Amino acid sequence: MLNYSFDMEKVKKEARYSRIYKQIDGIMDSENYPLSRMCTIAAVLHHKMDYFFWTGFYLLVDDELLVHSYQGPVACMKLKKDSGVCWACLNKRESVIVDDVESFPGHIACDSRSKSEIVIPLFNEKGCVYGVLDVDSNEKKSFDEVDALWLEKIVALINK
Repeated sequence: MLNYSFDMEKVKKEARYSRIYKQIDGIMDSENYPLSRMCTIAAVLHHKMDYFFWTGFYLLVDDELLVHSYQGPVACMKLKKDSGVCWACLNKRESVIVDDVESFPGHIACDSRSKSEIVIPLFNEKGCVYGVLDVDSNEKKSFDEVDALWLEKIVALINK
């Protein structure tokens, strides 16, 4: 038997992401600079998705993950190498969803109010990973495959 309320929530989330994707895609036409695009993506997502507590990018610079553009509370400026969700995403080259950050081995707590997280890898034109989109929620189990699918599509707009 289908859980109607759960399925309706996914349908609503899909519709919201579809609208956000179209909005961001339209904005991207005005500027090709990838860092400007990241700033815009972080701002739009953070203000349009009510369960996004922290929304931003970490970029790989000289083999270190350094914070870039973000919305939300103050972030960790540098993430310990090969530790935490962002490095797991970077090393696996795939999106990572964590329902409860306290249960994730090596989790880096930049803000103790973060309870769940999704991290999406950023690929350049040559297929190399150069950073991540990191989104935290202050509630557990906030993210699912719908978030992953749409956030992957949205970050692909950076190099469009």
